[in-house]
Amino acid sequence: MVFSELQTVKKQKPNEIFNNIFDLLAEEIIFSILDFLNANPLDRKAFALVCKSFYAIEAKHRKKLKPLRSEHLPAILRRYPHVSHLDLTLCPRISDGSLTSISNACLSNLRSIDLSRSKFFTSGGLLSLALNCKNLVEIDLSNATELKDAAAAAVAEAKNLEKLWLGRCKLITDMGIGCIAVGCRKLRLISLKWCLGIGDLGVDLIAVKCKEIRSLDLSYLPITEKCLPSILKLHYLEELILEGCFDIDDDSLRALKFGCKSLKKLDLSSCQNISHVGLSSLSVTGENLQELALAYVSPVTLAFANSLSKLPLLQTLKLDGCLVTSEGLKAIGNWCLSLRELSLSKCSGVTDEGLSSLVTKHRDLRKLDITCCRKITYVSIAHITNSCTSLTSLRMESCTLVPKEAFFLIGQRCHSLEEIDLTDNEVDDEGLKSISRCYELSSLKLGICLNITDKGVFCVGVCCSKLIELDLYRCTGITDLGISAIACGCPDLEMINIAYCKDITDKSFQSLSKCSRLNTIESRGCPLITSLGLAAIAIGCKQLTKLDIKKCSNIDDTGMIPLAHFSQNLREINLSYSSVTDMGLLSLASISCLQSLTILHLNGLTPGGLTVALLVCGGLTKVKLQAYFKSLLPKSLFEHLEARGCVFQWRDKVLQAELDPQCWKLKLEDIMQ
Repeated sequence: MVFSELQTVKKQKPNEIFNNIFDLLAEEIIFSILDFLNANPLDRKAFALVCKSFYAIEAKHRKKLKPLRSEHLPAILRRYPHVSHLDLTLCPRISDGSLTSISNACLSNLRSIDLSRSKFFTSGGLLSLALNCKNLVEIDLSNATELKDAAAAAVAEAKNLEKLWLGRCKLITDMGIGCIAVGCRKLRLISLKWCLGIGDLGVDLIAVKCKEIRSLDLSYLPITEKCLPSILKLHYLEELILEGCFDIDDDSLRALKFGCKSLKKLDLSSCQNISHVGLSSLSVTGENLQELALAYVSPVTLAFANSLSKLPLLQTLKLDGCLVTSEGLKAIGNWCLSLRELSLSKCSGVTDEGLSSLVTKHRDLRKLDITCCRKITYVSIAHITNSCTSLTSLRMESCTLVPKEAFFLIGQRCHSLEEIDLTDNEVDDEGLKSISRCYELSSLKLGICLNITDKGVFCVGVCCSKLIELDLYRCTGITDLGISAIACGCPDLEMINIAYCKDITDKSFQSLSKCSRLNTIESRGCPLITSLGLAAIAIGCKQLTKLDIKKCSNIDDTGMIPLAHFSQNLREINLSYSSVTDMGLLSLASISCLQSLTILHLNGLTPGGLTVALLVCGGLTKVKLQAYFKSLLPKSLFEHLEARGCVFQWRDKVLQAELDPQCWKLKLEDIMQ
């Protein structure tokens, strides 16, 4: 028996033996291998091409799909028959025929579908989906602005639906949402943000019929207090978002006294008729409240803070854009003892006195946002870093009175920081050297920090090996030496912004090409970068999805060729003010993922060449062009591309000389004052 098997093996070709070896592996083992191949979609394709067995197993393993074009859907669904989650946000043109194909192919396997950026389908396609896909539990129809009540009635046939997003479906009325309320009794989450046709009646029907609701987003709806009693009778409601509901006032919030003990998150942002009087109603309902958003509401006074005194579990408080008093901040410090996250972004009135008093009482604070709190100084930073040593996120963009010495304290005391935003501050190399002690740092934003040089950035590169995002926008003291240190020490870097770092050359791009996970590069205004550097990025950074090389005048057609060959994941590119011509643009047609193209002030473009390039780039969904091309290109071209789902944006902006960084910053400050 053994001899006969050996004889069989000898007769087989080497490639057949190779396949048989893989056949010995259990599916579970191969599935485990595939679980590690989610970062780069090209890895899965390479895996599937190993052998027939792997090809079949990869198809069986794939449960999530995010296709690029709707015309490929039939073939894709035949290839992957076990898909349960379908993301169509990259397919702008989804027709009723597309949805019918999906429903017939997926049937009961499909559990969720995202159509939030898709158009051209109607109630007919949705009905097919709802009737054939019986196990569908999630549908995202956000931004489907043309859908009407008939579409809502079709969605109502999805009887097992648990999550539904209808953001900006402005033509759906109370009648349509009533159909959903009656048909989809298992709903746990529904978002009606900006559904301006829905009022008290529709919301009331949802609350009465859908008893399982956990999350309810009613942002910017024309509702009043009439629907609140029904909402607050929902026994499982945990999240209620009323942002921008301008008719909700203090009297409306009295309903909070009568129910909804399950509520954990409440968002009343931009409800400008709410004061401490209405908020005092939270004292009954808010015993389990963990997150409260009151951005752009009433002034944060002593009375305001006292109204929050009976929220023992409150962990997140967002007061962005509110007028703040020192007494109010002090009182919040006294009452909200369980706070872990506090946002005071763009709050006028924040001073050293109030902020210092608050943070001294909150040593367990994890996230703090003091963006544009322009009155705070060294004193506040000293108290923050001394008390809140467990901070993981600190955002303090444009805190312009904080001196450079204060930034040393951040690195000296807050070693757990994972995210720091120091945009438009006075931090220098010594401060950055200290901050580099935050070894857990994954996001660092230093835009418009004109005092830092390669010396400080070098320390970040040496110490912060977990860095994923780095913003050096307009940091004119940075050269290739600093970028080289980042590229060498931060191998997991995914995003870098070096826009207007005028001394950056090809050497920086050659260094960054070693960061294989890099997916976003913003390098506009770097005139010393050439096509040679771009070629290095294209070859080394296979996961590149967004590239901005605006005002890189030395990049020409020769840089487009390696980009077209190696950067097959590229989705968005800005070529404005570069030296790319018709030929270079045409070469990008081989990038099937390319969807967004910005090509302003390209002297080498001709109407004929541009027409051909736009036609062959089949996946485009957005094109930004100089306005004078509008009369030079044939109308039939626009009709054809718009029928494919492409949107044109026209610009009349004239060519402007670049300002000196210091002058640019002063000009920006004048605008903001």
